Amino acid sequence: MKAHDGMYIDGAWRPAAGRDVIEVVNPADEQVIATVPAGTAADVDTAVRAARAALPGWAATPPAERAALLAALRDVLEGRKDEIAETVTAELGAPLKFSQAVHAAVPIAVAGSYAELAATYAFEEKVGNSTVFHEPVGVVGAITPWNYPLHQIVAKAAPALAAGCTIVLKPAEDTPLVAQLFAEAVHEAGVPAGVFNLVTGLGRVAGQALAEHPGVDLVSFTGSTAVGRQIGAVAGAAIKKVALELGGKSANVILPSADLAKAVNVGVANVMSNSGQTCSAWTRMLVHRDQYDEAVELASAAAAKYGERIGPVANAKQQERVLGYIRKGVAEGARLVAGGPGVPREQGYFVAPTVLADVTSEMTVAQEEIFGPVLSVLRYEDEEDALRIANGTVYGLAGAVWAADEAEAVAFARRMDTGQVDINGGRFNPLAPFGGYKQSGVGRELGAHGLAEYLQTKSLQF
Repeated sequence: MKAHDGMYIDGAWRPAAGRDVIEVVNPADEQVIATVPAGTAADVDTAVRAARAALPGWAATPPAERAALLAALRDVLEGRKDEIAETVTAELGAPLKFSQAVHAAVPIAVAGSYAELAATYAFEEKVGNSTVFHEPVGVVGAITPWNYPLHQIVAKAAPALAAGCTIVLKPAEDTPLVAQLFAEAVHEAGVPAGVFNLVTGLGRVAGQALAEHPGVDLVSFTGSTAVGRQIGAVAGAAIKKVALELGGKSANVILPSADLAKAVNVGVANVMSNSGQTCSAWTRMLVHRDQYDEAVELASAAAAKYGERIGPVANAKQQERVLGYIRKGVAEGARLVAGGPGVPREQGYFVAPTVLADVTSEMTVAQEEIFGPVLSVLRYEDEEDALRIANGTVYGLAGAVWAADEAEAVAFARRMDTGQVDINGGRFNPLAPFGGYKQSGVGRELGAHGLAEYLQTKSLQF
């Protein structure tokens, strides 16, 4: 795989301050496919200084010009979509068809949505005798995860660019190659030097340096709640803005009137997608006691179909983490009806699609984010019990509700403590705000709400 041996800073690929490198491993065969620089605090400082120097000019660029550059960026990404898919498949292990349909196509759509928003957003408005201006917050430190590597980059970089902010990106160390490809696309699209900068490196080194840097005005982080808590503390001490998209333990609530087979099959597919490495996955399936046994049978049969269709998890540490959760679930009384803690292949970080039945809310697998292809099926007595279970975790990122009557599903969804709910399998909407309640985060991504995260407000009174 193609890899740069430097950092993209101030419009050019520049040598790293140190000599350490990160090995990029294909999790499907455990082979090293490339190396990238392990950035240091010095690299971060150089990148932030470049971003600060570029900020006045980019912030003053008319929104129509920023929109045109975002449209050009979208077009460059579209022209390289096959390369994007192949890169993500190599460094994340995702099946190529999934990489093409999701890992490449979704970020291209999101980039396009911000090209349109930048041209139409009301950056200035009249409120009584005041004129209100929505101005860029400044330099953005973006720290992204490995599970949807390009989507998470675009979901931060595109609105930041649209808002007039400059950016320093620290991508996940497992998937830095598609981040380098994105930097190439930014350069090819003609984004001015210093507006977007890339530093590859470890989270505990480059990521921490970026979050702590006094020249960063906003830290946008997607990842675990534990790390998000640390970043929030650092940002709080400096009184700087944060946007945190963190963990999830989303409930898929199947009400008695729903089409049970459809709800179960779609629910299993949702959990197994991307090898279960989706923060918004519906990893808790809630079924009425009278339909529970049938639902478990349906879920077991559906999971069995994914044995050869999903890729590995991202790395050896993640594989052991997921297998450990499966073992713990069984030890705490869950009934294994599909998959299990055995390693399904001799090579690669694979986990068998797993379904755990007889799970109760008190079990670890019903409370903690596993981040693998593991579904827990819980029974409930009535709607109030279902609501108690659905809201009974520290998370509140996403969820689903199924019912024959849409109004019934909506009424239940309105009572859920979560940021996004799909009704009867509602389709993904790249313009809808995405983000969490409770410990699932602070702020929103995507659409106009995502753009607003990168703006600050000034009013003039007349």
